[in-house]
Amino acid sequence: MVLFRGDVKCKSLQRRTSISVILPSDNIHFLQDTEEIVPQPYKTLYLLHGLYGSDDIFLANTSIQKFAEDNGIAIVIPCGENSFYVDNEKAHVYYGEYIGQELLDITRNIFPLSDKREDTYIAGFSMGGYGAIRNGLKYSQNFSKIGMISAALITDDIVNYTDDNNVLRSRQFYESVFGDLNKLKGSDMDPKALIENNSDIPDIFMACGEDDFLFDKNMEFYEFLNSKNVNGQFIKAQGEHTWEFCDKYIKEFIKTLI
Repeated sequence: MVLFRGDVKCKSLQRRTSISVILPSDNIHFLQDTEEIVPQPYKTLYLLHGLYGSDDIFLANTSIQKFAEDNGIAIVIPCGENSFYVDNEKAHVYYGEYIGQELLDITRNIFPLSDKREDTYIAGFSMGGYGAIRNGLKYSQNFSKIGMISAALITDDIVNYTDDNNVLRSRQFYESVFGDLNKLKGSDMDPKALIENNSDIPDIFMACGEDDFLFDKNMEFYEFLNSKNVNGQFIKAQGEHTWEFCDKYIKEFIKTLI
């Protein structure tokens, strides 16, 4: 196994930013009747952390590193700050563009990753689950499957938030991320609008604990997918908004990729 942790320079963010990359060690293939060794590009999961997280948080809180090695899949974990992985035009910081396209270009130039859509996936936990569905749909030409673990599907509700002493309920915070909240519905930051305006939707995997404060919103979104005849799977199981739940079900998503 190779674990890379370092910085990359990206135009979308106009600065350097950190990433973690997990590469299984065995990706070689011997050509028939020769001794030539040809590296085989990896299937790749781009994995997005939640609010308050960073690119190393999955390494610290899950066993995904060994799971990637055992199953022969590369995992790229970017640092998304508290951006919800969307573009902030006022700040000239384009996390959506970075996650959806530039990060793929950067990592494929450095590491032996497949450039095929069918080998490229995006998933996330909590805020990262929102980032996965938003960017997996907006850049659907790049991703064949989307995984959402306890996804923060809150874009229908945040326009009503007023408690600015609590960042999770702060209208000011969400305005700094999404801009004018009154214009959010129907925009390219609204997952439902992206579903309705997309003719090539990746397969969608969802999991959320029945005791998770986000469960009702996840259930509602899955019902919306069904109403639009989208190919989706929703696992509802005992659990809360915890790393234990995330660890279990991000592995369940990876099992669908191999």
